[in-house]
Amino acid sequence: MTSAWGDMANKVFAEYDDITYRIIGAAIAVHNALGPGFPEEFYQKALSVEMEKQGLNFEREKPIEVFYDDVAVGLFYLDFLVEDAVVVETKALAQLTALHQEQTISYLTATGREVALLINFGGLRLEHRRIIPPRNVQESEAYKRRVLSWKQQWPKQRRPV
Repeated sequence: MTSAWGDMANKVFAEYDDITYRIIGAAIAVHNALGPGFPEEFYQKALSVEMEKQGLNFEREKPIEVFYDDVAVGLFYLDFLVEDAVVVETKALAQLTALHQEQTISYLTATGREVALLINFGGLRLEHRRIIPPRNVQESEAYKRRVLSWKQQWPKQRRPV
C-alpha cells in the first residue's frame, strides 16, 4: 500500500520522466567520455554540449531571485534549468551529502519547480538522484503559488507527451 505522499511523488516523477531520462542519459554519456577527476565546470560545459545534441532546451547558470515584499532577499544560480521544468544541480565530488540535497531543495522551493536532478560526476560511476520538495514545502501556499505561476506559462511544446 502506498501513502498519499508516495502517490504524489510517483505522479511528479511520471510527469517529468521523459525529460529526466534524457538528462540522465546525457550525463551518462558525459561521464563515460570524461570519467571522474575534472572540475565541476568541465562537466557542466560537456553536459551543455550533450543536452544540445539531444535537442533539450536549457538555460545554464540561470539566476533566480527570491523576493519578500517586493524586496530581493536572495539570489541563486541554477546550474541548469532544462525545458523550463527540471532543475539540474551538478557536482564533481567523491561523495554527495545531505547538504547538496538541501541546496537542491532550496532551488526547487525558490523556482516552484517540482523535480530536480542532483548529478555527481566525481565517482567511478555517475551518481544521480531525482529530488522533489519535501511535503512541508509542497503543502505551503507560497510554494503552490510559485508552481502555479510557472506552470501556467509553461509552453505546451515543452510539456512531456
